Amino acid sequence: MIKRYHSNKTLSKIVTTDSVVYLAGQVADDTTQDVKDQTRQILAKVDKLLAEVGSDKSKLLSVIIWLADIDEKDAMNEAWFEWIAPENTPARACVESRLARPEIRVEMKIEAAR
Repeated sequence: MIKRYHSNKTLSKIVTTDSVVYLAGQVADDTTQDVKDQTRQILAKVDKLLAEVGSDKSKLLSVIIWLADIDEKDAMNEAWFEWIAPENTPARACVESRLARPEIRVEMKIEAAR
């Protein structure tokens, strides 16, 4: 069964099946912060959204990360390494992309098991 959460006419923030959780692209709420702090904000949101549907970061399957500037990858990774346990690393891609607004430094798309 497919369930959708926090939906509007454009997207659902969370979509679940019996076994998989899909999160829409997540960005920081306070985009005045640097990429490391924006990443921390995103990861806190991911924790909250996954918990809402009975999952957590230990069940990550795949993460796609878009950076406005790939030269900020090391700073983003510092926050990532603080958050993820080495035994739970998902399949991951990280690319440079122009994001929706110039002040957004990083966006993440998450898939996790339930």
